[in-house]
Amino acid sequence: MTPSPVWHPFTQHGLGEDIPLIARGQGAVLHGADGRQWIDAISSWWVTTHGHAHPRIMAAIREQSEKLDQIIFAGWTHEPAETLARGLIAITPEPLTRVFFSDSGSTAVEVALKMALGYWHNRKADRQKIIVMEHSYHGDTIGAMSVGARGVFNKPYAPLLFDVTSIPFPATGAEQATLDALEVACRDQAAAFIVEPLVLGAGGMLMYSAKVLAEMAAICARHGVLFIADEVMTGWGRTGTMLACEQAGVIPDILCLSKGLTGGSVPLAVTLAREEIFMAHWSEDRADCFFHSSSYTANPIACAAAKANLQIWADEPVQHRIDTLAALQSAELQAIARHPLVASTRQCGTIAAFDLVAEAGGYLSNWAVHLAGFGKANGVLIRPLGNTVYVMPPYCTTPEQLRAVYAVVREGMEIAGR
Repeated sequence: MTPSPVWHPFTQHGLGEDIPLIARGQGAVLHGADGRQWIDAISSWWVTTHGHAHPRIMAAIREQSEKLDQIIFAGWTHEPAETLARGLIAITPEPLTRVFFSDSGSTAVEVALKMALGYWHNRKADRQKIIVMEHSYHGDTIGAMSVGARGVFNKPYAPLLFDVTSIPFPATGAEQATLDALEVACRDQAAAFIVEPLVLGAGGMLMYSAKVLAEMAAICARHGVLFIADEVMTGWGRTGTMLACEQAGVIPDILCLSKGLTGGSVPLAVTLAREEIFMAHWSEDRADCFFHSSSYTANPIACAAAKANLQIWADEPVQHRIDTLAALQSAELQAIARHPLVASTRQCGTIAAFDLVAEAGGYLSNWAVHLAGFGKANGVLIRPLGNTVYVMPPYCTTPEQLRAVYAVVREGMEIAGR
């Protein structure tokens, strides 16, 4: 067969790794064209919530595809976007009154940053600095990389990135240092603080308390610094509640959502904002408008999928499934914590993670390559973050499937540890 011309993301093609051809997905299982099967232990990069090919979402996509596929969204609108926007406003905190559509988590973050800077610019205030948290990750576009941790992800592109003010991660026992650093940064007339609530995903599934999240939001409020919650990964039930911010009683000024927005079926993202941020861009002067868009903003088919997702949350026992999966994760995590190669076990909702103690190396650790390859050879899609192993499966995952995932992880560790 002729070699594939596809250039895969985050893939070093020089290593010659097996790249399976997936023919279909059903529930928590992916089916290869060659007959192999894999349990999707990471929700296909954290997007799949209810399971692959959920019939209600697939039906909504089919129905919408026969009505309207795409239309310019600048100065035009359509029913799926209007209905979805109202549905999102209904399930998010009341002060979030405006919904801006985009295509991915990265673009949702870019929109949030531009909203924040545009807000201060139109108010004639000289506030341009963005505050970020150490080890954070917000995407791979230029603005999103700028507000994420600097390292192997973005080292080649350093000349393109803008300067930010970074505060330390609130590690257990060192929370006050984080709060003190945020207080100092906010006093310097910062424009906004962007953070992943409760769980830093690509930074190693690092977790911190709701109390710290609430205190950080309070500091921003005291100094008039806009609080941006990047819930691209943590939203849609991953941390145990619809939004991670709920657990801290925090209402952000700007909220980024994607991934589970369509149940993981098709790309779509939204950035929600408070009314005053929208009104800062409202004017009879066209120069004050919000200058951002993409060709596929608010794609009707994607909006229809998201509408179906909202209806699933309304009609089906999604929260019960989340609670059940979280309990199963807890039991498996407690068992694997006794393994001599395992350290720093942690859990937030349906997200379980632990660190491997045998080897250093960060994101480029050989552990990640070994365990991902072992999982691929033994029916499990898993992709460790360097020395950090995490399991974040769809909410439909059965106890038997979850046990199979952890069994493969244990066996992979045993072989590598010999």
